[in-house]
Amino acid sequence: MKILVSGASGFIGRWLVPVLRSQGYEVSLLVRRPAASPAEISWNPGVPPQVRDFDAVIHLAGETIMGRWTQEKKNRIRESRIVATRNLSLAVAEMRARTFLVASAIGYYGARGDEILTEDSPPGSDFLAQVARDWEAATEPARQAGVRVINFRHGVVLSPKGGALKTMLLPFRLGLGGRIGSGKQWMSWVALDDVAGAMLFALQRESLAGAVNLVAPNPVTNREFTRALGQALHRPALFPVPAVVVKAILGEMGETLLLTGQRVIPAKLQASGYTFCHTEILETLQTMLS
Repeated sequence: MKILVSGASGFIGRWLVPVLRSQGYEVSLLVRRPAASPAEISWNPGVPPQVRDFDAVIHLAGETIMGRWTQEKKNRIRESRIVATRNLSLAVAEMRARTFLVASAIGYYGARGDEILTEDSPPGSDFLAQVARDWEAATEPARQAGVRVINFRHGVVLSPKGGALKTMLLPFRLGLGGRIGSGKQWMSWVALDDVAGAMLFALQRESLAGAVNLVAPNPVTNREFTRALGQALHRPALFPVPAVVVKAILGEMGETLLLTGQRVIPAKLQASGYTFCHTEILETLQTMLS
């Protein structure tokens, strides 16, 4: 199978591409600079790329949501996802690839407290929920052309090599970690191994389509997560970060990402037969950090 990947230089892409190649897939990369090898294709996300003869396309590219959300930052977050996804979707529809696998996020559901959320749950109404809804809708040209589209709604992806966990390691190793705000907000997480595993699974499982929650089966509260991280590092986790400090320093981004959460379960993946490598937060962190 020939696979085209965007966002290969990102946190997930850097891990996924070698895994795909190790499984025998022929992988080409969409890059936003001049192509440096035959395996690279230069593209401008503002227009549909001129690509053909790929069996599957995996779209991971997008502006990071980390950082203070000025209006300019919000515009970049929206445009990097919605415009680029729609243009790539048009190209996928034109070449009639078999599968279009697109990153989305559990931010789709908005802040929902203790409600258990599946793929059938309605969207939220905050900024990230609106972005995720429009992001997924941007894949419609490919779906209308008969391409199997999967919108993977990622939770917090855990790996000591990047993302949220890497950022948290230093303060926790210094014994300065602790819950954020009340600690009652839910954190739906997934190990980086399972992100790659679920994507490999989806490439082969023709019945899997539409929105798919890419999270481990057992979400935890922020209090449970920070306690487990401290235990995995053999350090106390006694220094909470007050909500007022998060809001003052990080504004809307901090309030949305750190002080609220979603209690999401991977109903479709489990029903399809995918077996997670990592399901319990303490064992997962101990394995990653050993």
